[in-house]
Amino acid sequence: MNTKVKFELEFPIQASPQLLYNYISTPSGLSEWFADNVNSRGEIFTFIWDDSEEQAKLITKKSPERIKLKWINNDDDSSFFELRIQVDTITKDVSIIVTDFADDNEVEESKMLWENQISSLKQVLGSR
Repeated sequence: MNTKVKFELEFPIQASPQLLYNYISTPSGLSEWFADNVNSRGEIFTFIWDDSEEQAKLITKKSPERIKLKWINNDDDSSFFELRIQVDTITKDVSIIVTDFADDNEVEESKMLWENQISSLKQVLGSR
């Protein structure tokens, strides 16, 4: 079994935390930028892309701050992915912090994937 490497990325984003939270925590919000379609039933979120489907279990959800999910088919129990909204207390600048895990040889690829995803999110929000 490969050990997963934890990584964190920070993306400044121009949007209110409340609006941003809707985009990271609801199936309709997530399907605007993260996947082609997202459904949820209770704690289980189903993410659909072209011809693949992945399920994730909701671990934590705290409004308007963060959501943490764990891929169900992942045999590595410690891995999860989290989207966290951070507001600078002084400047009020908003950032989204992504925490995720990837295999050693896939970290760079995973980071690029997140950069593309967040770029899509910014487009949806009309943010720079």
